[in-house]
Amino acid sequence: MSTNIEVQINDKIYEYPCNTTLLEISRDFQKDYKNQIILAFVNNKLRELFKRVPNNCNIRFVTTGDDTGGKTYNRGMILVMLKAFYSVFGTENVIKVSVEYTVGNGLYCNYAGKIPLTKERIQAVKEKMQDIVNKDIPFMKRSIGTDDAIELFRQYGMHDKEKLFRYRRVSKANIYSLDGFEDYYYGYMPPSSGMLKYFDLMEYNNGFLLILPNRKNPTVVEPFVPQVKLFETLRESNQWAQMLDIQNVGTLNDVIAAGKMNDLILVQEALQEKKISDIAETIKNCGDKKFIMIAGPSSSGKTTFSYRLSIQLKAHGLKPHPIAIDNYFVDREKTPKDEQGNFNFECLGAIDLEQFNKDMTDLLNGKEVDIPNFNFVSGIREYKGNFLKLGPDDILVIEGIHGLNDAMSYSLPRESKFKIYISALTQLNIDEHNRIPTTDGRLIRRMVRDARTRGASAQRTISMWPSVRRGEDENIFPFQEDADVMFNSALIYELAVLKQYAEPILFGIDRNCEEYVEAKRLLKFLDYFIGTPSEAIPQNSILKEFVGGSCFKV
Repeated sequence: MSTNIEVQINDKIYEYPCNTTLLEISRDFQKDYKNQIILAFVNNKLRELFKRVPNNCNIRFVTTGDDTGGKTYNRGMILVMLKAFYSVFGTENVIKVSVEYTVGNGLYCNYAGKIPLTKERIQAVKEKMQDIVNKDIPFMKRSIGTDDAIELFRQYGMHDKEKLFRYRRVSKANIYSLDGFEDYYYGYMPPSSGMLKYFDLMEYNNGFLLILPNRKNPTVVEPFVPQVKLFETLRESNQWAQMLDIQNVGTLNDVIAAGKMNDLILVQEALQEKKISDIAETIKNCGDKKFIMIAGPSSSGKTTFSYRLSIQLKAHGLKPHPIAIDNYFVDREKTPKDEQGNFNFECLGAIDLEQFNKDMTDLLNGKEVDIPNFNFVSGIREYKGNFLKLGPDDILVIEGIHGLNDAMSYSLPRESKFKIYISALTQLNIDEHNRIPTTDGRLIRRMVRDARTRGASAQRTISMWPSVRRGEDENIFPFQEDADVMFNSALIYELAVLKQYAEPILFGIDRNCEEYVEAKRLLKFLDYFIGTPSEAIPQNSILKEFVGGSCFKV
């Protein structure tokens, strides 16, 4: 009887002794990878490296340069940081350490405790983290009953997790520990702390930042570049969450279970409407703005926001006219192509910059202009007599991917433009140590909308998402701090609503396809939420752009 197993890696068969782990095999192949191997797919199922390898399986390694691997690195780094934090401050002195949101290449964290947070103590935590990394301590994993997990987190004072697990329908929970410090994480962990060599820790704005490497260069920790406007927008959203007493999924589930969802929806929508009104008032008071330039990443709700801002501008005595930059696409045959030979509609070259700037300059100079309409079926720009001439109170509301890039509106004086950056910046976290990435919220929005309006499967939306993200990295995020104001379109209750629409289409993804792993992750994520219906959502809500029933043409 053979004591060996056979595994397939990169289309070749290799033989290993029984009970070999993925970690042991990964060491043989690490030389072939630029970045650190941190997880592996075994027969298209994601596995941690401590797992033993079955016979006759196919293995595909995941590195820190991959999205999944990068998230795993970050989770491990958070656990190392918490272990070090509690060691330096003393468990008896720590009330709560919470991971709040991403700012640039850092995770902004808050601390509450009996002794103050100082620069010296932050440095001591950093040194302790380095010590943990140098010792290469293994991450241990154990499975316990959900009731036991609730009691465990109650004892640890991790009340966010205690509340979260009261709504879990699964019977087991996976608990990770690092040198005796235990915690729960949504997602897999690295095999040991020795892999987590690249990080920094610094005091920042009454809290501290855990600085992490990015996916493009996961062995370099770049200097932190403050993003003041983004940070203030995130902090304002957190203040709204605190005012609503909804800081995490557990407290949102409390509201839903208590039948108080309608009030939460109305108050959250009122807060957004007030913010839009404040933006309109700011524009009115400027007095010299003729071009409202709106840009943001995919599924931020730009179209609905443009309509709602236009209504508020009318209420402030102005005459807004919406213009979509997409109407200035070059004819499809002239559209640049990407490396794969596909049309690149997201690059600046896809826009007829000369015609756009000529038309906008003519409008600024009081001339009448025939505004084009792009026919997406024929791929040709058409003119249908949509003439426009600006009077003293007229103002253009221009929405599109390049709205904040001055290279697109190069002929227009800066003082005539008012720039607005909009994004769905999720203010809700799963618990104190598990963030909800902004990109997850936007991906779920887009899946729901694409299935409803374009008949696109969730599999197709997931497959296209990396390309969408690359376009955002190139064309939107570099310009966000140039905005005059930022608007957060995320609604604190929205994932409980989107759950009802997203789960069926995610379950429709075949288990054998590449996108199933991401679908499984999103399904597990949505399982944290109690679902709630959409009937109480106002017709002008940004969420209606995605679930349907909007009073606007979206």
